[in-house]
This record gives sequence, C-alpha cells and structure tokens, in this order.
Amino acid sequence: MSTLAVYRSIYTEEQFQKIYGSAKDLERPAPSLRDRLTRSWKCSSHAFHTLLKNRIPIVGWLPRYKLKKWILGDLIAGLTVGIVHIPQGMAFALLTSVAPVYGLYTSFFPVLLYMLLGTGLHVSTGTFAVLSLMTGSVIDEHLFLNPLDRNLTSEEQSEIYSQRIGMAAAIAFLMGLIMVIMFVLQLGFLATYLSEPIVKAFTNAAAFHVTISQIQNMMGLPLPRQTGSFTIFKTLASVFRGLHLMNVAELVISLLCLMVLIPIKELNARFRTKLRTPIPGEIIMVLVATGITFASSLDIRYNVQIVGSIPAGFPTPKLPPLNVIPDVIGDTIAITFVGYAVSVSLAMIYAEKHRYTIDPNQELLAHGISNMASSLFNCFPSSATLATTNILESAGGHTQLSGFFTSCVVLVVLLWVGPLFNHLPKAVLACINVVSLRQMFLQFQDLPELWKISKTDFSVWVVTWLAVVILNVEVGLAVGVVFSMMTVVCRTQRAQCSVLGRAVNTEIYRPVEQNDKCFEIPGLKILSYNSPIYYGNRNIFKEAVSKIVGLTQEKIRKREKALRALEEGQKMSITVVCFEIPGLKILSYNSPIYYGNRNIFKEAVSKIVGLTQEKIRKREKALRALEEGQKMSITVVDTGIANPVYNPEGCSIKPETDTEIMSLIIDCSGIIFIDIAGARLFIQMCIECQKAGMHLLLSGCNEKVLRTLVSSGIMDHLSEQQVFVTVHDAACYAEQNMENIAMKSSMVWV
Repeated sequence: MSTLAVYRSIYTEEQFQKIYGSAKDLERPAPSLRDRLTRSWKCSSHAFHTLLKNRIPIVGWLPRYKLKKWILGDLIAGLTVGIVHIPQGMAFALLTSVAPVYGLYTSFFPVLLYMLLGTGLHVSTGTFAVLSLMTGSVIDEHLFLNPLDRNLTSEEQSEIYSQRIGMAAAIAFLMGLIMVIMFVLQLGFLATYLSEPIVKAFTNAAAFHVTISQIQNMMGLPLPRQTGSFTIFKTLASVFRGLHLMNVAELVISLLCLMVLIPIKELNARFRTKLRTPIPGEIIMVLVATGITFASSLDIRYNVQIVGSIPAGFPTPKLPPLNVIPDVIGDTIAITFVGYAVSVSLAMIYAEKHRYTIDPNQELLAHGISNMASSLFNCFPSSATLATTNILESAGGHTQLSGFFTSCVVLVVLLWVGPLFNHLPKAVLACINVVSLRQMFLQFQDLPELWKISKTDFSVWVVTWLAVVILNVEVGLAVGVVFSMMTVVCRTQRAQCSVLGRAVNTEIYRPVEQNDKCFEIPGLKILSYNSPIYYGNRNIFKEAVSKIVGLTQEKIRKREKALRALEEGQKMSITVVCFEIPGLKILSYNSPIYYGNRNIFKEAVSKIVGLTQEKIRKREKALRALEEGQKMSITVVDTGIANPVYNPEGCSIKPETDTEIMSLIIDCSGIIFIDIAGARLFIQMCIECQKAGMHLLLSGCNEKVLRTLVSSGIMDHLSEQQVFVTVHDAACYAEQNMENIAMKSSMVWV
C-alpha cells in the first residue's frame, strides 16, 4: 500500500487565507454597470463577427460544412423527415382543432427559421402532439362551436375554423414573445424546473389525452371536445353515450389503418440500425386512403368525414388577433414552458451524443422568433418533436441543412400536391396521431429502473402522471412541478445530522453509524450536516444537535448554578461539595482523614473522579500503543496535526461512551448555503455552548456561508481561532486544547 506523508501546521480559516488566499490589495473592484455595458456594446469587426455567429449559428457552421461527407446524410434525412411531416402536420392540426392545411404551414416556416437560428444540429422542429393538444384544449375552452357538426354549412365551418386558427396563431405569437423576453433576461435556466421525470410523465400522460381525444374521430362521432378537469373520463362518457351515432365506415377505416401502421412502426423500431431510411407508412397510408376515398366516393356514399379543400400556396401574412391574448396568457405560459423544456432536452441529448454544445438561451431566441414569425402565416405553436428528431438522427443527418430539404418537401406539397389530399379521411389522420405516440407510451419501461435509482424521482413521475391523467394537462403539469419542488424541500429537512469518527491511523472522518472502524475522540463531538440551513429546517437542525450533544436548557441551568455555587463556596465553609469546571474537579472534605475513614474518602474520590483500575489499565495500554506506533511507519505525519493512536493490530481504542463533551465541532462542508435564520441559530448555539462549558469550533465553511455568518455578527461570540479549514485541523486543535487542560488539572485538590 502506498503511504502519504503530510507536514503542515494547523490552519484556521484566517491563517489559510493569509498564506494561500488572494491579496486584498491586488483584488480589482467589481466593474460598474456602465463599464459592463460599454464592454458588451464595444464595436469592432471581431465583436460583430462573434455576435453574428452567436445569434445566427448557421454563419458559424455553414462555412465549415463538409460537403462530400455530410450532404448525402442530410439529404436523405431531410427528405425522410419531410415525408413524415406531411401526414403528421395535418394530423396534429386536427388535434389543434384547426384545418389540416395549417399543420402544413406549421411544418414549413418554423423548420426554416430554426435552421438559421438554432444550435441543435440534430433537432427537428414542427408540430408536436402535446403542444397541439394543449393548444386545442385552450381553443375549445374559449370557442364552443364544433366545426365537425354535420348540420353546419361550409361557410359556417369556414368561419369557425378562421376563428380557431386566429386564436391558435395568437397563442403562437404570445409563446414566441415570452421566449424572446426570457432570452433577453437570460432565463434559459428556468426550464430546469421541469425535471426529466416530470417531462417524461407529462408527455406519457398527455399521450393518453391525445389517444382518448381521437376516439371520436376514429369512430366518426360528431362530439365536441371536453375541457377542464377529468377530461379523459368526460370524453369516454360522451363516447359511450354517443355510440348510436357511430359511423361504421370510419370505424372500419380506422381499424385497417391501425392494422397497417402499428406493424410498420414496430418494424422501423426493431430494424432501425439496418434500414437506411424508415418505412414511410404514414405517407403510404395517406396516399392509399385518399385514392380509395376519391375513387369510391366514401364521403358521399357513407358520409365519411374528409379533410376538404387544401388551398395551394401560402396565406397572406397578417398579425393574429391580439385581443384574445388576455384570455389565454395563463395557458400560453404553460405551453411555452413545455415546448421549451422538450426542445432543450432533445437538443442536449443529441448534442451530448455527438459531442457538441448548445446554448439554452439561444434556443429561446430561435424558438421564440420561429413562433412569432410563423404566427403571421396562421401557424399554431411549434417546438422540437420527439418522433421526427429521432428519425432525423437515425437517418444520418449531420447538420440543420437537413431542415432545408425537409422544407422543400413540404413546399412541394403546399404549392402543387396539397389539393390532391382533399379526399383524405380524417379518421386516417386520427390513427396517425395515435400511432405517432408509440415512443411516449414506451416511457413506462423506464419506471423499474427509476425505482431502483431514486424512489423520490419515481414518486414525482407517478404523481405527475396521475395529476395529468385525472385532472387536465395544464393543472397536472403545475401539480408535478410543485410536488417536485416539495420533494427538494423535504429532502433538505430530512437530512440527518451525523456524528463523525476518525478512521484508524488516518485523518479521514466518516459517520460512525456506517463505519465500524471509525471511532469518536474522547471529549470531542464532531457533527456533519449535509444540507443547507435555512428558515425551513433550522429547528430540525437545532433539535438534532441538542439531542446528540445533550445541549439542553436543563444542562445549561445546572452549569450556571454550579458556577454560582463555586463563587459562593469560596466565601463560606461547606462540609462536602463538588464543583465542576471543564477538565477540572475540585473536592472539599471537611473532616480529618485517618485510618478510620481513609477507605470511605478513597471510595468517594474514586466514584466522583472515575479513578478505577480499569480506567488506569486502559490508559497504560494506550500509552504503550502510542510508544510502539511512534516507531512504525504512519500514513500521515504532522508537526502540528496529531495522528490518532496507532494500534499494530489494526484496531483503535474505543472511547468511553460517557465521557464529558468538552469541544463541539460542526463540519460545514456539506452546508451549501445559510440564510439569516440559520446564521442566528449558529449565534444562539455559540452562546449556549459557552454557557454549557463546551468549546464550539467550525470547519470547512465555504465562502458564502462564512460571509453570511460573519455579516450576522457571529464573530462577537466566536473568535477567528475557532474557524478551521478542515475537520482534522479543528479536531487536532481541540485535542491539544484538552491535553493542555488535562496537564493543568492532573491533580485532585482536597
């Protein structure tokens, strides 16, 4: 075994800073706001080029593009994703309660804009089922007329769809505006409050909402979408009540579509590594279903609901109706956080896989501008999508240039091919919606592993899932976030205050409960608390310390009473009295000592002082072990830091369990921050320890904790010589202090 020899003195925090800390006269003052603004707006060609690359990332990666190596992969991946975007865009538009053509617009404009501004090279943006569901729920909550009502004329349906896409575009505009404001304020870190268990549970539960909401479309039931709490149960109840209105033709179409699409999805997933590109089952089904419906006139003969007119070209850009923003601002904030959290999570996953970095704040700007600009063309909220991002990466995409080829595919459909989908049954789009959620449903497979890793995260997953399923999407997400934050708070309050012991022949300190070979030092108690100390857990920490150390008000009163008795006892004659001072026993015996009472006196002294033969033998054994240990190689040697007693048999001498505590060390290395309530608790503990005759020492305080304690006035009750760099420094100081007291009080005064 290798040995380690360390020669150094005991360091207090003050001494360490004087020797190794930075000199105060060399520290530069903090720059003023004016100086920081001047530097940030400094104009130069280099600064302009850096700003351009940071805000328009395509300027950075496009000149370095490896044409021969990457172009084929980007081309194939872009075309594949574009083919998937066409049916999914129209299907998710149905989920958003708008006309299918607006799903094609949302699959075109955001993709182009993110290609210019995004930092995720393997991220595919466009329509996302969860955002479409949330947006559709908001629209149905405020606009009650159902465009699927078969009694409405085509003009009335067109007017309803116009109102709905207006509100959807307004939500997209507000979503983009919120993201841009968050970018200006550099609030990209806020997405971290949506932890991985929350996001996965939320998307999984939202997949159930999507599936249930599409049952009525797959069965041809002209039912309005349910909103509010218990949406799933309300929808199922309305479906059962309306079974007599079911269109058998649409049910047959849905069953046939599912029988084809589900096996294709499974084949794509199972042979993903062997297939150069996934089988485009959705577009094949769209083409076949459209052709059959047109040839057989299913919409006329069997009243099958079809997509209807899909105009060629682009809509005229216009500002969405902003007057609806006050009504939807609360729901839009939830949509914004979900969209951003999913987008950044996907970007980080693939960035880590392919070894590049993304800028979360730039992602805010990219998705914000994408949504704001796209809303001018009647697009609903968009974000990164799970399915198409996975397809893009597995198909061999390397950069965002694949987004250009994706947009070209959608552009061809918008300009020329779109009108051919007029006879596409809506039941087919509903089936595409359901089948596209396969990846979200598979997240159930992560639960056993999550249970093994962290039961707290497992509970967050379950609570979020139940809240989203039972209540609704927005409320369930809020419940999940609040519960997740509560678990963090509860974990800080459930942190244990551990008693540390020293490992044999080392300067290593570990909790004695988990380490059998770590023993406490007689007369010294070392406590460790691995949690911040703030107003929420200060009382818990105080109770734990008081219980371990015995720092009770009764003990303090006895100590004060003994001191008063000592002062009074010096002025008057007392028959037999015993006064206690740390490390000192004062005995008074007002009687002659002769052969008749010598044994009585000896027993009294032995009983009070604990001067037993067993204690003497242990002391002699410890001294012999110390003498032998000084002749052998010891792992840590120090002129100022004493080592524990070395035992050649590999064991340490256990201290007496009833030894009086003379010094208390609090290891602050696990305390990451402390507020004013915690700082005042430390001051209170200093005062109480002084009254109880204990010497309080602190060790391992980080800079912020120490600054808070000093600012709160702890140095009025604690000297700088009581704050140490490490636990070992504090322990060695306490041991030396106890030895000095023992040398001064080694006799018994009679």
